[in-house]
Amino acid sequence: TRSFTDPSVSMDLLRAVLQPSINEEIRGIFNKYMKFFQTAAINVRDNVGEEVDPEQLIQETCRSCLEQAKLLFSDGKKVIPRLPHEQAVPKRARQMDEELSRRGSPVPKKRKGRPPGQSLSNDRGVSGMAAWKLKVSEPVKRDGPKWDPSRLTETTTFVLGSRANKALGMGGTRGRLYIKHPHLFKYAADPQDKHWLTEQQHMRAIGGKMAYLLIEEDIRDLAASEDYRDSVDLRLEELKPFVPPAWMTEKMQKHMETLRRGGDVPPPEDPPE
Repeated sequence: TRSFTDPSVSMDLLRAVLQPSINEEIRGIFNKYMKFFQTAAINVRDNVGEEVDPEQLIQETCRSCLEQAKLLFSDGKKVIPRLPHEQAVPKRARQMDEELSRRGSPVPKKRKGRPPGQSLSNDRGVSGMAAWKLKVSEPVKRDGPKWDPSRLTETTTFVLGSRANKALGMGGTRGRLYIKHPHLFKYAADPQDKHWLTEQQHMRAIGGKMAYLLIEEDIRDLAASEDYRDSVDLRLEELKPFVPPAWMTEKMQKHMETLRRGGDVPPPEDPPE
């Protein structure tokens, strides 16, 4: 039995009390850089294909950041393995890493605010990060009435994904809507679809860039939800809904049915952006 006078036990008790506050500050740091991770993950998905899960990429990148941050507290004996692409780091960069390692743990500055919790029951450890808005990647559930292909009729109205982003106040971050709401039905327009959309002046000619179509009703339901209805950035006039021709609606019905069954959908013929 280890005594509470054991130095390692004493330090771990202190660590347990401080852990919730530490987790909260770490979360704030990652939120600061999240827009960069989100943009990069969306670009990777657009370049590689729909089989790429942007949320999973972001999770892996965040974990990698935490692993590399351990170098700040390395005792010089244990070597933290580097990723393959980091093996050829320039000599100067390696020297800087080693210098940081030799400095050891920095002295924390005193900060004002609510003191950390006083109970060991607050020791959530890693589970404290569970409240983070980025959740562990889960399979996207495609069932229920919103995923019934029969809801797509010749009078169903659609909107462009870029306009839906703007309407919900996400215009500054391309693709953010798809990360935040992965359960939304979206259809990647093929060259034939984009030709019609351009002819009807629903969009400009965009070359090889991806163009997604979403169901107007789904976006308006989101806008009426608790997350958006009181937002000052809500701009529903940006939606500009339209009714596609029957042949395009039929393709979207087949696309929805394929996704609902868990099948893979071939990428559009145009090269990704």
